[in-house]
Amino acid sequence: MITFTQLFSFLLAAVLITASPGPDNLLVLSMGMSKGRLQGIVFGLGCALGCISHTLLAVLGVSAVIAASPLAFTALKWAGGTYLVWLGIQALRNAGKSGKAGNAHSPQNQPTGPASLKKLFLKGMFANAINPKVVLFFLSFLPQFVVTRQGGVEWQLGILGLVFTAQAAILFGLLGYFAGTVGGWLNRNPSAGLWLDRVAGCVFIGLGVRIVASR
Repeated sequence: MITFTQLFSFLLAAVLITASPGPDNLLVLSMGMSKGRLQGIVFGLGCALGCISHTLLAVLGVSAVIAASPLAFTALKWAGGTYLVWLGIQALRNAGKSGKAGNAHSPQNQPTGPASLKKLFLKGMFANAINPKVVLFFLSFLPQFVVTRQGGVEWQLGILGLVFTAQAAILFGLLGYFAGTVGGWLNRNPSAGLWLDRVAGCVFIGLGVRIVASR
């Protein structure tokens, strides 16, 4: 149902869009630098897999309903913005706490238990899933690469959405990895962890306010 040319052109566009600076990139970058390499990767994978929900919405046509209803879109926008602001406030409140005992803020000493990583993963997924900008992006981007004469429009949308999610997982994972490496280097300075947490918190709050204030 999807030709090689169709898939290649979509993948090229998807990679360029994902790699360009945007809210998700900043979130993954901030998380990796402030919390560590593994945490950045896990959070990035969560953000990427949040795209699956947007794919399902696009396939089912719910995104079109949300885009056509000012009330529904406004509610989603406020929910997404408020959640990011809450994450930012939490980061500011906990800034530097993990670094009070020597170099405990170092990514190597961060708690990396299954529960902690699962929580980060779900945070990334939820932050992406309730972002109204991504809802509209999927609604407008995916159909451009659907060839109606080939039939199976819903299947085409689903496959394209999964391809987008897969490449986003790879790119966000790499971003989280290298951001964590940079964060580990910065954390050799005892006061760096505090400022990294503060920067991450401000980034989350800024993005949340931007989403709420956008039209």
